[in-house]
This record gives sequence, C-alpha cells and structure tokens, in this order.
Amino acid sequence: MRSRKSWFLALALTSVLALSACGNNGGNNSGNGGNAGASSAPTETNTGAELSGSILASGSTALQPLVEQVAEKFMEQHAGLDIQVQGGGSGTGLTQVAEKQVDIGNSDVFAEEKLKDADAEKAKALVDHQVAVVAIAAVTNPAAGVDNLTKQQLVDIFTGKVTNWKEVGGADQKIQIINRPASSGTRATFEKFALGTKTEDLPGSIQEDSSGTVKKIVAETPGAIGYLALSYLDESVKTMKYDSVDPSVDNVISGKYPVWAYEHMYTNGEPTEAVKAFLDYFLTDEVQNGDVTELGYIPASKMQVSRDVAGNVTNK
Repeated sequence: MRSRKSWFLALALTSVLALSACGNNGGNNSGNGGNAGASSAPTETNTGAELSGSILASGSTALQPLVEQVAEKFMEQHAGLDIQVQGGGSGTGLTQVAEKQVDIGNSDVFAEEKLKDADAEKAKALVDHQVAVVAIAAVTNPAAGVDNLTKQQLVDIFTGKVTNWKEVGGADQKIQIINRPASSGTRATFEKFALGTKTEDLPGSIQEDSSGTVKKIVAETPGAIGYLALSYLDESVKTMKYDSVDPSVDNVISGKYPVWAYEHMYTNGEPTEAVKAFLDYFLTDEVQNGDVTELGYIPASKMQVSRDVAGNVTNK
C-alpha cells in the first residue's frame, strides 16, 4: 500500500510541474504578458512599432518625388507611422508649416525669401533641414529646334520680347510659355538664377501648379517652353543648355551650372520624435547615396560650392 501511495504522489507532483512549465512558456509566447517578455531585447520590428501616428508634409513639387519615395521606405520600416506628402509649391508649404497646419514644409527656397513683411516673424520660428540640392533646367517641346539658350534669350522669351523660335535659331513656331505660380520655389529659383529678374505672367501664357503637369504640357504642346527640376527630366522634353553649359550633376557640383538650390524641409520649432526620425533618415548614406542620386538630386555634401540666402556663391 505504501509503495502504491508513493507512486500516486509522484505522479501528481510530475503533473503539477508540467502544468507550471506550460504556463510559463505560454506567457513568453504571448509577447504581452510576464516579466520575461518585458525585459527582452528590442527587435527591429519592435523598434519600428515605437514610431506611430501621422506626419503631413506639403510644398515643393520639385522635392515631392524624393519625399514620397523616402516616405514609402520609412513607413515600411515603421508600420505604425503614416506619412502623407502633398504638393502646392514652396510658398504653400512654408505658409502651412508656419501656421502649424502641416508638420513639414518642403521648399526649394529659404524661408526668409518667401515669408517676408508680415510673415517675417513666422519665418524665424522655422527650423531648416536641408536634405539635398536640386538643379532647374529650361525645357522645350522637342520640335522647337533649339538645344541651347543664353541668359538674355531666356529673359527675352519670358518677358515677351521674343515670341517665335526662329528668332533664337529654332523652328518657325510661336513660343508658348508654361509657367509656375508665384508661390512656386521652382519658379523663384529659375527667375533668380537663370533670368536674374522676376517676370510677370504674360497674356496667353499657361500657369500650372505641378511640375509633373508642366512636363506633360511641354511635351504635348508645339512651341512650348517651361522649366523643371532635373528629377523630372526625360526624353519627352528637350533639356536646354544654359549659356552652352549642360545642366549635368557634375556641372552643378562644380558650380559651372548656376541654376540650383537647396532642398529644405522646414519644421515649426524642433521636430517631434517621429518627424525627427524621418528627417534623420533622409541624411543616412542609404538615402543620400541611393534615393537622392537615383532620382536626379544631389547630396549637399558633394557640392564644391555653397550658397547663402542672398544667393552669394562661395567655394567650399
């Protein structure tokens, strides 16, 4: 009898130990219960889940393709984060971030250039995050018959003094100007560094809010001329040399090609944790030597010259 009783006690003790072990394993596998789960080292997935919420960026359409592509990659790494990117032009982005309507204002120009007079105080609150350099080139419909325009010829075209391509060595075709609105940083950059003067919208000219739409209209409209960031260029439009200088990456880096600007992503004050992580990601080698160059932008670190808010260029 004693040995039979001992056998039952041993069996009961074994069952209790087995149930206890199963309970502990179940707590670890659940991932949200037990001290063991809380003290485990964070994995890459857990790190990504720490960033959550939404980020809204608006502004420059010249910068938009880069921000959209980098945002998609960043969201893949951080499943809890939603990033929306809108266009509208640099002026719109700067105004909206100054009014705290968006988290990031994308701009091709310094905030001090766009936000003046009554908005000058608002500009002081903005923090500049320079993520790349963009070059702007004049583009024409391929049938215009030219591949080089001097500064004076561009001025004459955009001020209405020259109205036919044959006047600058091209086809006998009326010139159709495709412009960007006054809020556009691309227009501001083109006027400041290609024309050297602001221009008025001439009767008959077409104004478009989006660089993508400008490219489409120039490609489809005989005699059309506009201007685009290098990131938009393809064979559907003819890219113009400027005073015989090709708008190549190497010429921009060396300072030979003058029509370029920094790409800014402004925040109103210091950014939140999620926004800072997104902006920091822009400056990683992965993005600077990958997405930035892939889409036709230039890492600011590669520039051999620098430019201040007044437009003065100095060698680094």
